[in-house]
Amino acid sequence: MFAVIDCNNFFVSCEKVFNPALEGRAVVVLSNNDGCVVSRSQEAKDMGIKMGMPAYQLAEQMGLRIGEDVVAFSSNYKLYGDMSRRVMQVLQELVPSMEIYSIDECFASFSGVSVEQIAEKAAEIVYKVRKYTGIPVCVGVAPTKTLAKVANWYAKKFKGYKGYCIIDSEEKREKALQKLEIGEVWGIGRRYAKFLKGEGVYTAYAFTQKSAWWVKKNMGVVGLRTQMELGGQPVAQLDLREEKKSITTSRSFGEMVSSLEDLQGAVSSFASACAGKLRQQGSAAGYLNVYILTNFYREDLPRYYNSITIKLPEATDSTFLLVEEALKGLKQIYRKGYLYKKAGVIVGDIVPCNAVQQNLFEHKDTEKMKCLNEVLDSVNSKYGRDALKIAVQGGLSDDQVEKWAMKRTWLSGNYTTDLKDIINIKV
Repeated sequence: MFAVIDCNNFFVSCEKVFNPALEGRAVVVLSNNDGCVVSRSQEAKDMGIKMGMPAYQLAEQMGLRIGEDVVAFSSNYKLYGDMSRRVMQVLQELVPSMEIYSIDECFASFSGVSVEQIAEKAAEIVYKVRKYTGIPVCVGVAPTKTLAKVANWYAKKFKGYKGYCIIDSEEKREKALQKLEIGEVWGIGRRYAKFLKGEGVYTAYAFTQKSAWWVKKNMGVVGLRTQMELGGQPVAQLDLREEKKSITTSRSFGEMVSSLEDLQGAVSSFASACAGKLRQQGSAAGYLNVYILTNFYREDLPRYYNSITIKLPEATDSTFLLVEEALKGLKQIYRKGYLYKKAGVIVGDIVPCNAVQQNLFEHKDTEKMKCLNEVLDSVNSKYGRDALKIAVQGGLSDDQVEKWAMKRTWLSGNYTTDLKDIINIKV
């Protein structure tokens, strides 16, 4: 049996843990630069606030006053990341094995847990995660990962389940799928949902009744796997690898930038951050991708997007090599005359450092690079991120800091990671 453990309204729940006065109020968390809604409390959902709604529409279209009718928070990923770590640590003590799927969700194996004990174990997870972290979670348990997602959906939607739902019989499976709209199925995106409805397939159960030949012809192998999983046949197993398959570092700028110099500072910082993350997990990357784009919502400005993927001579985790290649790529895709809103660096084709295939034609001093990277990591670990950095990242001027900084009007404190933000209680 598989379990899906999903934190409820995770970003909002993190804010509520440290501010009990938010209980019962409509709360939303906004995306980078306070752009649009990315997390909502149940009260906010009941008011009709949609996921992805631009923040300005809260006032313009819904007449809501931020701070009075609805409480808004800027994204605080440092806080959310640490709270996620705490949740996952609790779960690791409660389940035999688990796959961290996202910041607020994981799959777990219930192997070794008897059928009679499954409900008890699910209830224990709901209780202990809330008790030890303050974060409410829902648990869905079923014979396949896709069915476990279905069970989790029911656990979230209906309070009568008390936070967990178990699909452990053919009767329960059919009943659950008959009432589940096809667009809610994990792995069925908006495009396929529209196509299936056009073919008269409105529920998950109706999808399981189509022939395997028809599904594969119209939706490929991925669609066929989804159908098999909904039918109770396990196809996807837990991915227990801890290392990431790709790493992305990007940012939307507080102000749009136009000069190559500004973009070079940003891209070199992103490449450096990717290199640091690679070293943390003992990996090296085989390729690097750099992208830049303008603000596509500004119809009054010329639009431009471009990216470039660079295959590295050999996989590396070196800050110096990745920054060098990233800047070469940036120069190839940069165009004058545009105001850029966002840039990013992605590294992929990740392999363990001890499994890197050497290139006979590369003559880099790897030992020297290794020593330099160790110095970077050591200094930054002791004195803070970017305490030591390579010259091209620069010491940012006040003007650059203002351009790069995200708009975070309603940012909360880093209550769990910063001493100055520790909550003081007066009694």
